[in-house]
Amino acid sequence: MPSVMGLLEERERAARQRVDVLQAELREAEAAWERFVIARETVAEVLAEPCGGKEVPPVVVAGGRPARVVGAVAGSVVPVWREGLGAAVLAPDYQQLVDVLAGGSGSGVGAMDCRQLAVAVGLEPVPAKVEGVRSKVEGVRSKVKRLAARGWLAEERPGMFSAVAGRGDGS
Repeated sequence: MPSVMGLLEERERAARQRVDVLQAELREAEAAWERFVIARETVAEVLAEPCGGKEVPPVVVAGGRPARVVGAVAGSVVPVWREGLGAAVLAPDYQQLVDVLAGGSGSGVGAMDCRQLAVAVGLEPVPAKVEGVRSKVEGVRSKVKRLAARGWLAEERPGMFSAVAGRGDGS
C-alpha cells in the first residue's frame, strides 16, 4: 500500500504538470490576442487617414446616388472625426444614424434619445428586458455612444444625441 506522502507527491506532480501546460496555453493565447489588438489598431489608423491627403470624390452610380466607399461595411471601425472626413467613411448603419440626426438635408432635427432614433431608422423600439429578444434600442445606443465618443455626434445630456454642424457631410 502506497504511503499518504507518496500519493500527495504524485498528485502534486500531476497538478504542477497541468499548471505548466495551462501556462503555456495562456502565453500562446495572449500572444494571439496581442496580434489581433495590434492588427485592429493598425486598420483603424489606416481607415482614419485621408487617401494621400487628397479628397477622393464619391463614385456616383445609376440613379445619382453615391456608391458605398470601400471599407465602409457593417462591422467596420468608427474613425475619430477630423476636418474633411465625411460620413461616407462610416458603415451604412452609422451613416443612417448621423443622417437622421442631421435631418437628412442638414437642417437638423434637434436632440433625440435612442428610442426615437430606433424608430426613425425603422427599428421596433423593443425594451431591453424582453426575454429572448435582443433590444434594437440597445444596439442604437451603443452605436450613437460610439459616434459621440469619436466626435461625429454630440451627447447634449445623458441619452440625448444631436448632430454636430459639418460632421456628417464632409464639410
